[in-house]
Amino acid sequence: MSKKILICGGTGCLSSKSRLIKENLEKELKERKIEGVEVVLTGCFGFCEKGPIVKILPANNFYIEVKPEDVKDIIELDIIKDEKVERILYKDPITKEVVTDYKKMNFYQKQERRVLKNCGFINPESLDDFLKNDGYKAAKKAISEMSSEFVIKNIVDSGLRGRGGGGFPTGVKWEIASKNDAKQKYIVCNADEGDPGAFMDRSILEGDPHSVIEGMLIAGYAIGATKGLVYIRAEYPLAVERLSKAIEVARKNGYLGENLFGTHFAFDIEIKFGAGAFVCGEETALIHSMEGRRGEPTSKPPYPAEKGFWNMPTVVNNVETLVNVPRIILNGVDWFREVGTEKSPGTKVFALSGKINNVGLVEVPMGISLREIIFEIGEGIKGGKKFKAVQTGGPSGGCLNEDDLDTPIDFDSLASKGAIMGSGGMVVMDEDDCMVSVAKFFLEFTLDESCGKCTPCRIGNTRLYEILDRITQGKGKLKDLALLKELSEAIKVTSLCGLGQTSSNPVLSTLDKFYNEYIDHVIEKRCTAKVCQKLITYVITDACRGCTACTRVCAVKAIDGKVREKHTIDTEKCVRCGACMSTCRFNAIIKL
Repeated sequence: MSKKILICGGTGCLSSKSRLIKENLEKELKERKIEGVEVVLTGCFGFCEKGPIVKILPANNFYIEVKPEDVKDIIELDIIKDEKVERILYKDPITKEVVTDYKKMNFYQKQERRVLKNCGFINPESLDDFLKNDGYKAAKKAISEMSSEFVIKNIVDSGLRGRGGGGFPTGVKWEIASKNDAKQKYIVCNADEGDPGAFMDRSILEGDPHSVIEGMLIAGYAIGATKGLVYIRAEYPLAVERLSKAIEVARKNGYLGENLFGTHFAFDIEIKFGAGAFVCGEETALIHSMEGRRGEPTSKPPYPAEKGFWNMPTVVNNVETLVNVPRIILNGVDWFREVGTEKSPGTKVFALSGKINNVGLVEVPMGISLREIIFEIGEGIKGGKKFKAVQTGGPSGGCLNEDDLDTPIDFDSLASKGAIMGSGGMVVMDEDDCMVSVAKFFLEFTLDESCGKCTPCRIGNTRLYEILDRITQGKGKLKDLALLKELSEAIKVTSLCGLGQTSSNPVLSTLDKFYNEYIDHVIEKRCTAKVCQKLITYVITDACRGCTACTRVCAVKAIDGKVREKHTIDTEKCVRCGACMSTCRFNAIIKL
């Protein structure tokens, strides 16, 4: 049987030489005159922690952390002799046993890869690969066999909610636009993914761009739009390149343009580049940016589905939402609702990052618990540290603690805990993280990215940041905590757009879940995680050998001592840079 070699070609693995691995494989096959083996650069496999990944079909051998120099062994053993290259196979971290089939790995076992079904399996630049995997079948079915009303009914019945963060019912949004009699309507794909730690949409565009096009085609047919626009970050060069190629190929092969699938329906897609402003993820700001204006939001109503791009009805859906659409049309509403919860059916893609053993992209059924994602799929906290918190929903999401680990992940459950689904960023923190600093970090991001149009967001968040900064410097007062809460709640209800309305979530959630840490900073003038520099004291212990290495790196001459005698630190002079601690070979310097 002929073999197929799949190589992860996502941005992360490309930066770890996966393209060179492909070139070496092709070169080795050619030099050995081996025929009938296909080498394919795919999209992201999701298991970023172990990349670059190479998978051999049909045996399903799954090689991790592959280097270009591993190619000779892969060809010699796996391709020629049908043996496995044991040293680069995945080993279970607990049992240490080799696991060859990816479906048996903890990382994949609980996943339900529906949106990501083509990522890591097909060549994203090959239309043939996409067609062999049911590509454009859903579009053909919808456009040539179903009325636009029936397409919308299917999406309404499926219960699909927008995966961009708001969770608004997709079918309802389509209904509003479809009932408008305007001559020109638009479908906009929101690919402006700006959350720190989030890379879901980028990976889908890199690994399966035709599915995004197909979702836009069906959405366009449903609402009566002839024009689609993809608003994408210019900082996503690989996604832009693959999407551009896919649009061109689709156009040449009759999947975009006039008389699609033998009907009178016409639809085409254009790419619009965003300059990387976080606020442009908000749909009205995004539309203004596409019109060449400042990316600032406006109050709603009117909603874009009523009056959007150039004042025409415009449906804005994000990448993941649109990819769900062809899956629903092809497999049916019941299939979609097989997984998930009653009010949040289907799956959700999360970017799992932070202090976790398995960093990567995971697609799970809605309703799965945080504990299952973090401790089963993610295999727990790095270095055996203790779990402290998880931030869901990006910079304006909320921080949840250990008591929340059994919370089912869906739009409503997360909101009830003070967090949000957001676009799907999930940042895990351990015992070494200071939650006051975490709140300050996320607020600083929001402050930088605020468009400044409304006063609560512009001025309110500035005042919030100043208070947090004061607390982390040991200058906070007890009354500051009440002020933080009052101001956060005021910003939440008075800001103009979703960014402002959720910007204080990190502050409110850390006040709620980690209040003792705030008290420690304010009353005890102590940072228990030893993160806030002004609240740390460096001390030299009896383990000091008097090697003088620390004295040589101390820029302010705060360390004194003779050779082979225990040194001391002048805490008045010390600027708490940590250079001495990093330099000490005997672990004799500690933080208090």
